[in-house]
Amino acid sequence: MSVEAEFSELLNRHFSPVRPISPLEVSTLYSHYELLLRWNKVLNLTSIRRLEEVVVRHYCESLFLAVHLPKEAVSVLDVGSGAGFPGIPMAILRPDCRFTLAESRQRKAVFLREATRGDPHVRVEALRAQEVRGDFDWVVSRAVRWNHVLPLCHRWVGLLLGLEDAAEVSLAPGFQWLPALPLPWASGGVLVRGVRTSE
Repeated sequence: MSVEAEFSELLNRHFSPVRPISPLEVSTLYSHYELLLRWNKVLNLTSIRRLEEVVVRHYCESLFLAVHLPKEAVSVLDVGSGAGFPGIPMAILRPDCRFTLAESRQRKAVFLREATRGDPHVRVEALRAQEVRGDFDWVVSRAVRWNHVLPLCHRWVGLLLGLEDAAEVSLAPGFQWLPALPLPWASGGVLVRGVRTSE
């Protein structure tokens, strides 16, 4: 089986119970994975190497967050996007939304620009998220400490967290928190969503 076929099979097996995924979406996600593999040889974008773990931890978890955005089109800021997670898979699943990927490390920002070339609803900012201009409906993150993310949020926030961090963030003032959603892949992670109630 080719790597592309294995990627497709794993993605469909793990994510289809959450939401069916189209061949075009799978193909676009695989194109990002191919680019990630090439760039990862010279730039440490991810330490996860095993394909099934990459598919679940990077792609499925990011797509899970995309599924839980509102049905209407929204603007999203991905804080500390790194290799493009969760922002790029989210953008592939939700082309109706506008995504801004904030990444202060210049070489990673160059990768993000290459990975989103020609995609009009995604922009890359080679800045710290605090320096990014714009008003966003959602702020999302999966690799940045939650207490660095919350001050950037004026409306909704979506965080992919471990259980311990999820328990801590649920006590953060100024937000109304929805019940945490366990990720369906027995990773021990959860999706936490909240809406700001005060500045």
